[in-house]
Amino acid sequence: MIKVHNIIIVLSITLGIQVAFGQEKLSLTEQKALQELVTANALTTRSILSDFEQTKHISVLENDITSKGKLVFNAPDKIRWEYKTPYKNVVIFKNNRLYVDDGTKKSDIDLSSNKMFKSLNSLIVNSIKGDMFDTNQFDISYFTSDKGYLVTFIPKEKRLHKFIASFELIFSEKNGEVSQIKLIEPNEDYTVIIFRNKKLNVEVSEALFKL
Repeated sequence: MIKVHNIIIVLSITLGIQVAFGQEKLSLTEQKALQELVTANALTTRSILSDFEQTKHISVLENDITSKGKLVFNAPDKIRWEYKTPYKNVVIFKNNRLYVDDGTKKSDIDLSSNKMFKSLNSLIVNSIKGDMFDTNQFDISYFTSDKGYLVTFIPKEKRLHKFIASFELIFSEKNGEVSQIKLIEPNEDYTVIIFRNKKLNVEVSEALFKL
Protein backbone atom coordinates (compact mmCIF):
# COMPACT_ATOMS: atom_id res chain seq x y z
CA MET A 1 0.00 0.00 0.00
CA ILE A 2 1.26 3.49 -0.87
CA LYS A 3 1.53 5.60 2.25
CA VAL A 4 -0.05 9.03 2.53
CA HIS A 5 3.31 10.70 3.12
CA ASN A 6 4.76 9.20 -0.06
CA ILE A 7 1.85 10.50 -2.14
CA ILE A 8 2.29 13.95 -0.63
CA ILE A 9 5.96 13.89 -1.65
CA VAL A 10 5.04 12.96 -5.22
CA LEU A 11 2.43 15.72 -5.35
CA SER A 12 4.66 18.30 -3.73
CA ILE A 13 7.49 17.86 -6.25
CA THR A 14 5.22 19.47 -8.81
CA LEU A 15 5.09 22.70 -6.87
CA GLY A 16 7.50 25.08 -5.96
CA ILE A 17 11.32 29.90 -5.23
CA GLN A 18 13.39 32.17 -3.85
CA VAL A 19 12.89 34.51 -0.92
CA ALA A 20 12.59 38.05 -2.19
CA PHE A 21 14.12 40.87 -0.18
CA GLY A 22 13.10 44.50 -0.13
CA GLN A 23 9.44 43.63 -0.59
CA GLU A 24 6.70 46.23 -0.51
CA LYS A 25 3.04 45.42 0.00
CA LEU A 26 0.64 46.19 -2.82
CA SER A 27 -2.22 48.59 -2.20
CA LEU A 28 -5.79 47.29 -2.42
CA THR A 29 -6.11 48.90 -5.85
CA GLU A 30 -2.91 47.22 -7.03
CA GLN A 31 -4.05 43.87 -5.61
CA LYS A 32 -7.33 44.08 -7.52
CA ALA A 33 -5.56 45.03 -10.74
CA LEU A 34 -3.19 42.06 -10.38
CA GLN A 35 -6.06 39.66 -9.66
CA GLU A 36 -7.91 40.85 -12.76
CA LEU A 37 -4.79 40.54 -14.94
CA VAL A 38 -3.95 37.05 -13.69
CA THR A 39 -7.53 35.79 -13.83
CA ALA A 40 -7.99 37.06 -17.40
CA ASN A 41 -4.78 35.31 -18.43
CA ALA A 42 -5.82 32.05 -16.72
CA LEU A 43 -9.26 32.06 -18.39
CA THR A 44 -7.70 32.30 -21.85
CA THR A 45 -4.97 29.72 -21.22
CA ARG A 46 -5.85 26.47 -22.99
CA SER A 47 -2.39 24.93 -22.94
CA ILE A 48 1.16 25.56 -21.72
CA LEU A 49 4.50 24.20 -22.91
CA SER A 50 7.51 25.19 -20.83
CA ASP A 51 10.99 24.21 -19.76
CA PHE A 52 11.49 24.17 -16.01
CA GLU A 53 14.27 23.99 -13.45
CA GLN A 54 13.38 22.56 -10.05
CA THR A 55 15.44 22.99 -6.90
CA LYS A 56 14.63 21.01 -3.78
CA HIS A 57 16.09 22.26 -0.50
CA ILE A 58 16.20 19.69 2.29
CA SER A 59 17.76 20.94 5.51
CA VAL A 60 19.46 17.64 6.37
CA LEU A 61 21.29 17.53 3.02
CA GLU A 62 24.46 19.49 2.36
CA ASN A 63 23.51 20.41 -1.23
CA ASP A 64 20.22 21.27 -2.87
CA ILE A 65 18.81 18.83 -5.44
CA THR A 66 18.38 20.35 -8.90
CA SER A 67 16.54 18.79 -11.81
CA LYS A 68 15.37 20.00 -15.23
CA GLY A 69 12.63 19.00 -17.61
CA LYS A 70 9.53 20.00 -19.56
CA LEU A 71 6.01 20.87 -18.45
CA VAL A 72 2.92 20.28 -20.57
CA PHE A 73 -0.49 21.54 -19.43
CA ASN A 74 -3.77 21.05 -21.29
CA ALA A 75 -7.01 22.53 -19.95
CA PRO A 76 -8.87 21.86 -17.84
CA ASP A 77 -6.68 19.63 -15.66
CA LYS A 78 -4.10 17.56 -17.56
CA ILE A 79 -0.48 18.05 -16.52
CA ARG A 80 2.69 16.25 -17.58
CA TRP A 81 6.00 16.82 -15.79
CA GLU A 82 8.86 15.16 -17.67
CA TYR A 83 12.13 15.15 -15.77
CA LYS A 84 15.13 14.84 -18.09
CA THR A 85 18.12 15.46 -15.81
CA PRO A 86 19.71 14.17 -13.65
CA TYR A 87 17.18 11.30 -13.83
CA LYS A 88 14.46 10.55 -16.33
CA ASN A 89 10.91 10.11 -15.05
CA VAL A 90 7.40 11.26 -15.88
CA VAL A 91 4.57 12.43 -13.62
CA ILE A 92 1.09 12.88 -15.12
CA PHE A 93 -2.09 14.27 -13.52
CA LYS A 94 -5.27 13.45 -15.41
CA ASN A 95 -8.93 12.92 -14.46
CA ASN A 96 -8.22 12.89 -10.71
CA ARG A 97 -5.51 10.27 -11.14
CA LEU A 98 -1.76 10.41 -10.72
CA TYR A 99 0.46 8.38 -13.06
CA VAL A 100 4.17 7.96 -12.39
CA ASP A 101 6.87 6.32 -14.52
CA ASP A 102 10.21 6.36 -12.70
CA GLY A 103 12.02 4.41 -15.41
CA THR A 104 11.72 1.06 -13.66
CA LYS A 105 8.02 0.79 -12.85
CA LYS A 106 4.73 2.56 -13.46
CA SER A 107 2.22 3.59 -10.77
CA ASP A 108 -1.42 4.64 -11.00
CA ILE A 109 -2.96 6.41 -7.97
CA ASP A 110 -6.62 7.41 -7.59
CA LEU A 111 -6.78 10.91 -6.09
CA SER A 112 -10.57 11.20 -6.07
CA SER A 113 -11.00 8.93 -3.04
CA ASN A 114 -9.30 11.39 -0.71
CA LYS A 115 -10.52 14.97 -0.22
CA MET A 116 -7.07 16.29 0.60
CA PHE A 117 -5.48 14.70 -2.48
CA LYS A 118 -8.23 16.24 -4.62
CA SER A 119 -7.44 19.62 -3.07
CA LEU A 120 -3.75 19.18 -3.82
CA ASN A 121 -4.49 18.22 -7.40
CA SER A 122 -6.63 21.33 -7.80
CA LEU A 123 -3.89 23.48 -6.28
CA ILE A 124 -1.35 22.12 -8.74
CA VAL A 125 -3.53 23.01 -11.72
CA ASN A 126 -4.44 26.44 -10.38
CA SER A 127 -0.90 27.33 -9.36
CA ILE A 128 0.36 26.62 -12.88
CA LYS A 129 -2.33 28.90 -14.33
CA GLY A 130 -2.00 31.36 -11.43
CA ASP A 131 -5.69 31.25 -10.63
CA MET A 132 -5.54 30.82 -6.83
CA PHE A 133 -7.17 33.96 -5.43
CA ASP A 134 -9.66 32.18 -3.18
CA THR A 135 -9.81 33.80 0.24
CA ASN A 136 -11.97 30.92 1.50
CA GLN A 137 -9.02 28.56 1.01
CA PHE A 138 -6.06 30.85 1.68
CA ASP A 139 -4.76 33.80 3.62
CA ILE A 140 -3.24 35.85 0.80
CA SER A 141 -0.57 38.58 0.89
CA TYR A 142 0.68 40.68 -2.05
CA PHE A 143 4.13 42.19 -2.55
CA THR A 144 6.46 43.61 -5.17
CA SER A 145 9.84 41.95 -5.74
CA ASP A 146 12.79 42.28 -8.09
CA LYS A 147 11.33 39.40 -10.13
CA GLY A 148 7.75 40.66 -10.43
CA TYR A 149 4.72 40.45 -8.17
CA LEU A 150 5.11 38.04 -5.26
CA VAL A 151 1.92 36.58 -3.78
CA THR A 152 1.92 34.27 -0.77
CA PHE A 153 -0.86 31.76 -0.06
CA ILE A 154 -1.28 30.12 3.36
CA PRO A 155 -3.78 27.21 3.36
CA LYS A 156 -6.64 27.51 5.84
CA GLU A 157 -7.50 23.81 5.74
CA LYS A 158 -5.79 22.24 8.76
CA ARG A 159 -5.10 18.87 7.15
CA LEU A 160 -3.49 20.51 4.15
CA HIS A 161 -1.51 22.89 6.34
CA LYS A 162 0.17 19.90 8.02
CA PHE A 163 1.97 19.22 4.76
CA ILE A 164 2.12 22.63 3.09
CA ALA A 165 2.96 25.71 5.15
CA SER A 166 2.59 28.12 2.22
CA PHE A 167 2.88 28.72 -1.51
CA GLU A 168 4.68 31.65 -3.07
CA LEU A 169 3.95 32.55 -6.68
CA ILE A 170 5.79 35.14 -8.73
CA PHE A 171 3.77 36.77 -11.51
CA SER A 172 5.03 38.74 -14.49
CA GLU A 173 4.18 42.43 -14.19
CA LYS A 174 3.67 42.53 -17.97
CA ASN A 175 1.14 39.76 -18.60
CA GLY A 176 0.30 38.11 -15.26
CA GLU A 177 1.87 34.77 -16.14
CA VAL A 178 3.41 32.61 -13.40
CA SER A 179 7.19 32.60 -13.76
CA GLN A 180 8.10 30.90 -10.50
CA ILE A 181 6.38 28.76 -7.86
CA LYS A 182 7.52 27.85 -4.38
CA LEU A 183 6.15 25.25 -2.01
CA ILE A 184 7.27 25.63 1.59
CA GLU A 185 6.80 22.71 3.95
CA PRO A 186 6.13 23.06 7.70
CA ASN A 187 9.74 22.07 8.50
CA GLU A 188 10.89 24.90 6.18
CA ASP A 189 12.19 22.57 3.47
CA TYR A 190 11.06 23.95 0.14
CA THR A 191 10.80 23.30 -3.58
CA VAL A 192 11.41 25.98 -6.19
CA ILE A 193 10.35 25.75 -9.83
CA ILE A 194 11.37 28.34 -12.41
CA PHE A 195 9.66 28.32 -15.81
CA ARG A 196 11.52 29.26 -18.99
CA ASN A 197 10.68 29.42 -22.70
CA LYS A 198 6.96 29.25 -21.96
CA LYS A 199 4.51 28.93 -24.86
CA LEU A 200 0.77 29.37 -24.44
CA ASN A 201 -2.18 27.97 -26.38
CA VAL A 202 -0.25 25.70 -28.72
CA GLU A 203 -1.51 22.36 -29.97
CA VAL A 204 -0.88 19.54 -27.46
CA SER A 205 -1.08 15.87 -28.35
CA GLU A 206 -3.25 13.67 -26.12
CA ALA A 207 -0.54 11.01 -26.44
CA LEU A 208 1.61 13.04 -24.05
CA PHE A 209 -0.80 12.23 -21.21
CA LYS A 210 -0.45 8.46 -21.56
CA LEU A 211 2.30 6.31 -20.05
